[in-house]
Amino acid sequence: MIGGPMKSISWIFSGVAALTLATGLASAHHSVIGQFDPDARIELNGVISKIDFVNPHIYLHLDVEDESGETSTWRLESVPPAFLYRAEVTQDMLMGDGSPVRIEAIRGRDQSQLLGFIIRIHYADGHYYQLGEDY
Repeated sequence: MIGGPMKSISWIFSGVAALTLATGLASAHHSVIGQFDPDARIELNGVISKIDFVNPHIYLHLDVEDESGETSTWRLESVPPAFLYRAEVTQDMLMGDGSPVRIEAIRGRDQSQLLGFIIRIHYADGHYYQLGEDY
């Protein structure tokens, strides 16, 4: 769902759940749980530097600065583009105004890479997009 004055897109949850159930855990290519660990919840603060609005899933690149000032780019997976097209959420809306965002995600099972699956994106003005199941 979208917080604040924007309309709800909670049906995205239903679509994600249906897609996950339809593909099953046997098909790890399409399974969120197969690639991401729901017990490894993370919170990232950074600036969205790029969005790949492509099939089969949207990928968001988040530049995160650590305590020493070094920046790392996380690659965060999300729902298929069709889900957001139907909800009238555009790439520009996800990108925001360049202000830092806070992202709740689950970490990729391969912890050697900076990968995650987006649950929720919080923007500086208070609105948010709920893009994944709240594990």
